[in-house]
Amino acid sequence: MGSLSEPKTEAQSTKPPGIHIFECVRRRGFSFRTYQTIVLVLTFFAYASYHATRKTTSIVKSVLDPETSSLGYSPWSRSFFLRTVNEEQRKPQLQHGWAPFDGSNGTELLGQIDLAFLSVYAFGMYFVGHLGDRLDLRILLTVGMIGTALFTILFGVGYWLNIHSFFFYLVVQLLAGLFQSTGWPTVVGVVGNWFGKSKRGLIMGIWNAHTSFGNIAGSLIASALLKYGWGWSFAVPGLLMALVGLTVFLFLPVNPVAMGVEKEDDLCKPSEKNGISDPLLEGGIDVKEKPVGFFKAWRIPGVAPFAFCLFFSKLVAYTFLYWLPFYLSQTVIDGKRLSDSTSGLLSTLFDVGGVVGGILAGHISDRLNARALTAATFMYCAIPALLLYRIFGGVSLFWNVILMLITGIFVNGPYALITTAVSADLGTHSSLNGNSRALATVTAIIDGTGSVGAAIGPLLTGYLSAKSWSAVFIMLMLSAFVAGLLLTRLVVAEVTEKRDSRSLPPNTCPSSPIAEEEV
Repeated sequence: MGSLSEPKTEAQSTKPPGIHIFECVRRRGFSFRTYQTIVLVLTFFAYASYHATRKTTSIVKSVLDPETSSLGYSPWSRSFFLRTVNEEQRKPQLQHGWAPFDGSNGTELLGQIDLAFLSVYAFGMYFVGHLGDRLDLRILLTVGMIGTALFTILFGVGYWLNIHSFFFYLVVQLLAGLFQSTGWPTVVGVVGNWFGKSKRGLIMGIWNAHTSFGNIAGSLIASALLKYGWGWSFAVPGLLMALVGLTVFLFLPVNPVAMGVEKEDDLCKPSEKNGISDPLLEGGIDVKEKPVGFFKAWRIPGVAPFAFCLFFSKLVAYTFLYWLPFYLSQTVIDGKRLSDSTSGLLSTLFDVGGVVGGILAGHISDRLNARALTAATFMYCAIPALLLYRIFGGVSLFWNVILMLITGIFVNGPYALITTAVSADLGTHSSLNGNSRALATVTAIIDGTGSVGAAIGPLLTGYLSAKSWSAVFIMLMLSAFVAGLLLTRLVVAEVTEKRDSRSLPPNTCPSSPIAEEEV
């Protein structure tokens, strides 16, 4: 099952260097489960490094523009990350900000850079997904990681070269956003190639913790290096990402076929299913498959509802990501306001709840074989969670923590489920007639649409919060409601399929209604 007995062919001799290492690994006869473990570990750290480099800008904002944290544009408080910097920093230019961001419009300029980054990231993902189903995912992921590392480092180079041109930093962030868009479609595509559906939700729910891991790691690394100069806060995470990218290039197995192993199906065999179509990836055996077009991928049943659901789901999640620390510092809790450092620490509990929510949503969707029902239920439950957090979050620190964890579970649960297991399921839909080359495109469509919401949510919050935080929470609750509403048709189909499956003969393995629905 993994050994190579054939002599090296001409085609093999022209494979890139990483493939030769694959050949050596294949000769060791690793089991299928071992390859799966390698895939999970490498893709986990690969995407964690994407988030780590993405987080550096928000940390350094308070150095570039000292007024940023007081105006709420930075997701982390200045005093929490810069308490040692205030004591140890001796560079005059850092005590007063960094031109051109140190002026009266500095916060506005940083906001424009954020918006440019998120916009290119969102729209670039559509094109990356299109490429992902036509190119080697390992090569595409490596190029994306090296490119992201390069432009992350280049942003920091502005510190050593004493660059004060807004255009320079804007262009660097635009290109960084473009390379950042390669991450999600490729890692989901690789993981989807190795895992079947029966435990895909649980596995990907656990695996999705890379987002929080990357955010925390990037924050700690960037903040620890600020005392040496803000350029190091970009350079070191960029170098670490380049190292992970090199590891991915050398060792990441893209699919079972590339490793010469047979995929272990964890579902019923087609012959046992009385003609019910199998929606899952069959391993991509046919190398002559044609990639699925962008517009055809949109027409796959379930793609559009989940994509627009993620738009509103990610709008809620990213609003908390960018604004929660500031909200906490401005909220009276138990009769007093929290310090900036306490607010920054407390806000990380939302990510903790998100990790639990992702695992819980994945496990429930596996047990019920109902992705849409699980996602919609979580979104509807997020509405009262948001309301209770707004009303009772100020009663005491204890209740704020409890309600924040609950809110994190229900807000991030469906977000994690849709971007992982749902994307993998739809990328191997039965309407594709076994064609496995749609996974990256579908993933990019869904998460790209969600990323547009991720850019709009924090932007709207900036305007609404100036009037009332209650208005912000009303926007979030309405978004959660619309997100759940968009899945209504799929929920009805899943409930109907559950009811009909009771009349099927024993030992019949019913497929998901998402896969059964006609195009």
